[in-house]
Amino acid sequence: MKAEPESRIVKGKDVKFSIDDLRSMKESTSPWDGVRNFEARNIMRDQMKVGDKVLFYHSNCKTPGVAGTATIVREGYPDDTAFDVEHPYYDAKSTDPNSPKWYMVDVKFESKFTNILSLTKMKELGQLKEMTLIKRGRLSVQP
Repeated sequence: MKAEPESRIVKGKDVKFSIDDLRSMKESTSPWDGVRNFEARNIMRDQMKVGDKVLFYHSNCKTPGVAGTATIVREGYPDDTAFDVEHPYYDAKSTDPNSPKWYMVDVKFESKFTNILSLTKMKELGQLKEMTLIKRGRLSVQP
């Protein structure tokens, strides 16, 4: 799962979220909201199960890479931020909460790596060449 550890303002609000932010949340747990890609949504809604391990990836930063690990603690459920006009991830085309377009999961912090495993280093490791992150880096949630 990808997150942005550096500040980025959307609709006047900072959407920064890092492995440290996850760790500092109540019970080190947070909804993974705001995913607005249908393929990523399908993975969250249909494939992610409680107990699944997650690589927590920092993107849109100086050194993109895996910063730590987390675990899925709640399976896919409707992302209510899509219906909140004040929220940065509001989707004007998502109008019916009874027929949600977007889903989220809850993740719990597990560990922070001492050093980020950079995307550059991951690309150098031949055994990772088939990893979705290497082949399709723009997809924010990957199996």
